[in-house]
Amino acid sequence: MKLLRRIRSVSVVAWLELATISSLGSQNQVRYISNTTPAQHDVFIVAHQDDWQLFMGDVVAKQIRAGDSVTFIYLTAGDDGRDSVYWQTRERAALQSTRLAIGATGTDSGVARCAGTPVLEHEIRRCVVGNTQSYFLRLPDGKRNGAGFVRYNSQSLRKLRGRKIATVSAIDGSATYRGWEDLMATTNKLIGSSTAGSRSVVHTSDPSIAANPHDHFDHRMAGLLVNDLRKKEHWDTHYYAGYALATWAANRSSDQAREKTAIFLAYDNEMMRANKTWSAYAEHPAFYADCMVRTYARKAPSSGRR
Repeated sequence: MKLLRRIRSVSVVAWLELATISSLGSQNQVRYISNTTPAQHDVFIVAHQDDWQLFMGDVVAKQIRAGDSVTFIYLTAGDDGRDSVYWQTRERAALQSTRLAIGATGTDSGVARCAGTPVLEHEIRRCVVGNTQSYFLRLPDGKRNGAGFVRYNSQSLRKLRGRKIATVSAIDGSATYRGWEDLMATTNKLIGSSTAGSRSVVHTSDPSIAANPHDHFDHRMAGLLVNDLRKKEHWDTHYYAGYALATWAANRSSDQAREKTAIFLAYDNEMMRANKTWSAYAEHPAFYADCMVRTYARKAPSSGRR
């Protein structure tokens, strides 16, 4: 795969407090987001099972290398309106990326130990791999426009937050959330139980349309969920660009790009093991290659404003 493609120039003026995760070597260079606290816990809240690999995979690897404990919270099943074979494969694929990120080999440290766990009366699947834990809420994929899929009664996070629906249920029937506030409380509980005694840093998709245009509505809802929680909490929060980053200048080093690519391919290869037509990369090779050489993030203001 050729990663280093033509760099396309666009304006990123809307990225206030922009922080790229590496040096850009120009007068507009901004600081590296780094971990200076040994007892740090990083929480990655994403909509779909391949989001962190695409938009922040090199950051995950860096924080794990630094000795941080890491939690992934996957809000939707990433089902794309399909059946359980597809979305369960996506969960396994996400865990394969996690195994690679922690440097697991064939030892027990790389074995995923999974079980349902009760959280505020909701049953959530929790998987532990090394010093990471992953929570799969399995809510319906909302489709890119937030309209939802007919297979799962056209439910979506966008509709829940906009009060177009009163409840949303996990697609395997394991839990029902009674309003956006219920989902907020559950997510807050997951973050709190994961970060007890540690400095917490929350990473998620950028909810700002100005800073992060043309993104999937599920990505935006993940960011808005965190933003709503931050009105009462005081986490350090980093917001990441989604689909738009592929049109911006490449900013990863060769080593970072290789690492990010390997993490993503661990996911993609697991998908193809189940069905060769399920390769995300094969669907849009130019886009995914562009993502591997780009990671853009901004640190959220301390007030909780977007």
